[in-house]
Amino acid sequence: MFIAHLPAGYILTKKLQKTSGVAKYLWVGLLGSILPDIDMLYFYLVDNKQHLHHDYWIHTPFYWMLISLFTFLALRLLKKQKYYLVSLIFFANIFLHLFLDTLVGKINWLYPFSSKSFSFFEVPAIYDYWVYNFVFHWTFLIEVFVIVCAVLLFHQNRSSSVRSSLLDSTTKNNP
Repeated sequence: MFIAHLPAGYILTKKLQKTSGVAKYLWVGLLGSILPDIDMLYFYLVDNKQHLHHDYWIHTPFYWMLISLFTFLALRLLKKQKYYLVSLIFFANIFLHLFLDTLVGKINWLYPFSSKSFSFFEVPAIYDYWVYNFVFHWTFLIEVFVIVCAVLLFHQNRSSSVRSSLLDSTTKNNP
């Protein structure tokens, strides 16, 4: 996935909010949807592009499974059930990010049991500028679709919130 992590995170978070009946924590979902790509800073500033950034620990599902497991166990032991939803939203978006990266990027889903990386589709290196290889590959249409869905959902939520605020102001003015 190249540019649609944030829109995908928006869609997933809105779905989780609707399912749970809680309209909070959008920023947590959006943060989780892009957090694994923070390794790009290390990739460019420290590693000097020596290793594929999907090989760093932050793009390895095993570590996120451990972190999420320890988080949920700690919440249970500390009796902080009110933080389950925010944790669920955060980790669901992390795993969504990793799944979406698996479309054309290589993710080590079986680590530490295997070092085999998985991707659904291979993007051939046709163009000199590496970005074009992704933008002109048919899988980029999936990203466009995700972005369009997120924009439509955003406008749907915005218009329904405007309608509800208009209804609230009408009922307050007309007792």
